[in-house]
Amino acid sequence: MDLVAALARARSPQEPGPDTPAGPPVRAWPGPPRPLPRAGRGELDLELLLRLSLAASDGSGRLRPAASAGALHPVDARLAVGPGCPLPPGRYGYDPLRHRVHRLAPVPGGAPPGVSVELSLSPRRTASHYGHRARPLVLLDAGHAAAALWLAGRALGTAPPQLRMDGRTEEPVAALHFAPHEDCARATADGSPARAPATGGPPSSGPATAPAPGELLARRSAPPPLRGAPPRDALRDVLATAVEAGAGELGWCAAVGEPRPELLELGPGGTLRRLAAGEARPTLAVWAAGQGWIADAGAVLLGYGCPADAGARRIRRTHLRAGFAVQLAQLAALRHGLAARPVGSWQQADLGAALGAAPGRDWIVHGLALGSAPTAPVPPPAPAPLRPTHPDEKGPS
Repeated sequence: MDLVAALARARSPQEPGPDTPAGPPVRAWPGPPRPLPRAGRGELDLELLLRLSLAASDGSGRLRPAASAGALHPVDARLAVGPGCPLPPGRYGYDPLRHRVHRLAPVPGGAPPGVSVELSLSPRRTASHYGHRARPLVLLDAGHAAAALWLAGRALGTAPPQLRMDGRTEEPVAALHFAPHEDCARATADGSPARAPATGGPPSSGPATAPAPGELLARRSAPPPLRGAPPRDALRDVLATAVEAGAGELGWCAAVGEPRPELLELGPGGTLRRLAAGEARPTLAVWAAGQGWIADAGAVLLGYGCPADAGARRIRRTHLRAGFAVQLAQLAALRHGLAARPVGSWQQADLGAALGAAPGRDWIVHGLALGSAPTAPVPPPAPAPLRPTHPDEKGPS
């Protein structure tokens, strides 16, 4: 089934069938495994870059620094290594369970200095549980993995990587190139941050302060329930991070509840403004594969767009960028002491139509549930229709 038809089916109310075998948790790369050598002066630290972004921290392979639907991790990584790295130049497959690489071949024509990390997909892992809903989920997971690599580079103090997430190709679906640079201060795994480069980054570079390695290794999605409304300044920062990292591919808003249920978006100057009035969370719980706990989450960040007539390239680009943005927004939430959990599976979630705009234009693509702290169980709020508050707030178009 092509991607356009697969996304339409994933958005439908059809339920997935029984679970199927997931297959190997990592790709079986040929050849013997090799350890990642320690980086010398001026070399790119591949060992730490991959440990902070893709490596598993448990034997099952479920716990990793990048979020994944069902912890099934369908994203595989190949490395095109050039000069300035501790590995000899060539192409390598990465094994995140053993934190080892397998040499595959030389790079035709040679690789530029540094490393290109190419991300590809093994959809069977995700389809084993999510069935026909897997296709958008694996793309979101690839976006999360790209963001994890991006953040790891920032923790090492590398120059901002060249990021390709334009949706042009299925193999690889995304790629990041990290160049070695002589002035990089080596990060340490005990949590001390590297010195950030002076060059800065593009608009989608994420949090302003480079993360510490320990901050990335400690990232975990919080289990439900996620109750308690986030403080307004924290919600504004999480929303601003998603907007910036989304690079214009999506609209972004946040659903909040009592004492004033509404949808909020970023206004001029980074302020929060009302997009629509009304309690959205019970409806979001139904749309998010019936996950009832979302009805009383403290807040739910939403990325929306990707119209029903989008072609395969736009679908890939939008979902990759959504995963990238939510991964960075999750780090922003954790920095504010919030509980956060990505929400990737959405059915019949036409947010634009719910707000009175044309149907089929603004579907929810990804979400991030937020909570301030665990609280005693409370009854979920009663469903109520969303309503625009005035002509300038009719919602996405």
